[in-house]
Amino acid sequence: MRQFGSKLGLSFMVMLVGLCYCYAANQSVAIAPPDKVAAEQEKQGQTKPSGQTTAEQKQEQQPVSKAPSEPANVVAMIGDYVITQDQLRQRFLTDLRPYDYEQFNLQTSPPDVKTVLLKMIAEKAMLMEARKQNLTEDPNIHKPVKEFVDRKLVNLLLQKHLQANMAITEAEIQQKLKTDPKLNEAQAKLTIEKEKAGKILDKYYADICAKFHLQKISDNFTKAAQIHERLLLHPKAPRNVEFIRNSQIENELTPEEKNIVLATYDNEKLTLKDWFDTLCDIVPPRRPTDLNTPAGVGRLLDIALRMPLLVCEAKSLGLDKDKDLIAQTKEREDMFLFNKIIADKAKEINEPNAQQIIDYYNKNKDIFLTDRTLKIDQIWLPDSNTAQKAKSELQAGKDFEAVRQLYSSEKKGAPLNTSPGNESIFFDDLNKTEPNQILGPIKGFDGEGLRWRIVKILEKKSGATKEYSDDIKGRVKWRMVSEQRDAILEKYRKELLEKYKYDIYADNLKGFDPLNIP
Repeated sequence: MRQFGSKLGLSFMVMLVGLCYCYAANQSVAIAPPDKVAAEQEKQGQTKPSGQTTAEQKQEQQPVSKAPSEPANVVAMIGDYVITQDQLRQRFLTDLRPYDYEQFNLQTSPPDVKTVLLKMIAEKAMLMEARKQNLTEDPNIHKPVKEFVDRKLVNLLLQKHLQANMAITEAEIQQKLKTDPKLNEAQAKLTIEKEKAGKILDKYYADICAKFHLQKISDNFTKAAQIHERLLLHPKAPRNVEFIRNSQIENELTPEEKNIVLATYDNEKLTLKDWFDTLCDIVPPRRPTDLNTPAGVGRLLDIALRMPLLVCEAKSLGLDKDKDLIAQTKEREDMFLFNKIIADKAKEINEPNAQQIIDYYNKNKDIFLTDRTLKIDQIWLPDSNTAQKAKSELQAGKDFEAVRQLYSSEKKGAPLNTSPGNESIFFDDLNKTEPNQILGPIKGFDGEGLRWRIVKILEKKSGATKEYSDDIKGRVKWRMVSEQRDAILEKYRKELLEKYKYDIYADNLKGFDPLNIP
């Protein structure tokens, strides 16, 4: 078994993560990185079906008074899903934020808070409905979620074991400093941690193999090597690459071959299908070249076994009951479920034909104005009071750049072009201001939120309508498809709001304004 210390990071926590992946795969091969997670920051829960109150009746009945047991920041609940003021504010700003960067004329008034909240509730209902239909068992959802959970479990396990078994004395640090005088104390300690961690985890993994009675079925290694050679050298379908594809594992292995057992451990088994899945996780240029031999099969089997054995150990210690892990798992699962729902609903879209696209454009030319832009300079300010002081200085005749240096934390300003697609509801006010005039304080989008700013208009372009051409066809088609998708999803949301019971806490919405900033 290879040591674990050679690929560790520069801090102890990074080291722990590195160790997890070293255990998941031999260090001589490269494993594809985990998927990025772009998950909602909301507490997830289980499903709970309800009665059949109509959407119209629900909107008459709600919002209801806040239940005494609910925290003051909770604005709605559906099933076990909780929606807070912070989540509503974040979603409101997300919906408000422009997403159409092709300078279409966007909405000029903010969305209604109640409408946004109902949309959020309905999306939770979508997830509840998806679970009711067992969509979590879809391989495209179940597999990546399981991989996510397994990685988290192994991280928790190794972190727990190292923290319990990693002891470094002052004498060891001083000895390391004598051995390598170029190190400082922190570097010496980190070096010792790396050295010890590899040995500790090597022993721990060996103990786990014994604990779960790992048995390798070496009699099947020759057969596995032969099947690998067949898929590599004689694919059934033409293949323009020199490595085995995932599709071959699904389509070219017989059910019997997929279930060939290569190893067993306490009521579990690792099959040839699992072995090939591990192979396909390895970046092709780094895949082993000796898999045509029983010894090569055995070495890849060692890699394939590490993650499931470590997961078994983690579960035996109850780490799968970790509350944070459960919440993160639901978050990840919900992300995949929601994406599937949207993709499935997109199948109901009727793609417009060429004539329909032309007709739509002719009826909506004003939407597709081009070059409707403003050239502006702006001073970002931390709060309303500071913004008012800055404005007073400008009104008193102080130079724009001098005011920026005095009041803004962003000292380097530069003119930029902006458009309805960048500014959303704030564009109209900007566009009413003439060149060389100063507007503000006015809110604007900065990063993920809103901030106060003072804006100087430098140039204005009113935009122009162009005649239909192939250049604009894609923009028009995209707009038509988007409108269809929005209508389909809105209809589905209404259906689910009729099907599932939910509560809105009116008291917690009183005075709530997502656009209100200090």
